Amino acid sequence: MSNSKKNKNISTNSQNDDDEPDEWDKRIFSTGCSDENMKLHECFYDKKDWRACKDEMETFKQCWKKQGNDARVETRDA
Repeated sequence: MSNSKKNKNISTNSQNDDDEPDEWDKRIFSTGCSDENMKLHECFYDKKDWRACKDEMETFKQCWKKQGNDARVETRDA
């Protein structure tokens, strides 16, 4: 098998794996705040500075509290 065929098979397998939720995805979905989490991460990806994502962070925090995740994971405010 040529290297290009091997690379194509590896790439195809990687793409198939990406379609399945991994442990991280499952944890995020279980919080009830996956949309807010995704928006927060997209903001950071676009702006490369968490300080520029204060609105997204606040929305995520409010969702987190509304879903009762503080009690579930015993989070304490710093």
